[in-house]
Amino acid sequence: MARLKEKYLNEVNPAMREKFQYKSVMEVPKLEKIVVNMGLGDAKDNAKVLESAVGELAQIVGQKPVITRAKKSVSNFKVREGMPVGAKVTLRGQKMYEFADRLLNIALPRVRDFRGVSAKAFDGRGNYSLGIKEHLIFPEIDYDKVETVRGMDIIFVTTSKTDEECRELLRLMGMPFEK
Repeated sequence: MARLKEKYLNEVNPAMREKFQYKSVMEVPKLEKIVVNMGLGDAKDNAKVLESAVGELAQIVGQKPVITRAKKSVSNFKVREGMPVGAKVTLRGQKMYEFADRLLNIALPRVRDFRGVSAKAFDGRGNYSLGIKEHLIFPEIDYDKVETVRGMDIIFVTTSKTDEECRELLRLMGMPFEK
């Protein structure tokens, strides 16, 4: 079992019940899924870029990404409907906890001049978004084999109803929010 899941069951769950006065164990918010998205605007011109980015994303998360395609044609961006514009992965269960553990304990501390993640990136419904500028912070990526440095979005979807509950859940799980 992942360390983060054990931590959730043994520490986070009881602390959340005490703070928010939940009557039932089932009321306590939990992590539902993590969505990792990588935008690939330059993939429309070069199919090899898409292939390498999908491979790198698969290495990072340990699951095969889905290629996202443009829903509409936008002439200013030279994008037609159906063109590949990104890749995403939805993680649930064991893989979700393993990825979150690696992100919080290994990848984020490797960010240069790291002062914590933004405490304002909540959506009002109990979900949290995190943007990463370089995918090189993950130890799975070999620096010498990377052609271009890419960013990615990581969305933590929880069962919490409010931002305050979500913030407390992620803080207790080890999310390093900036002061």
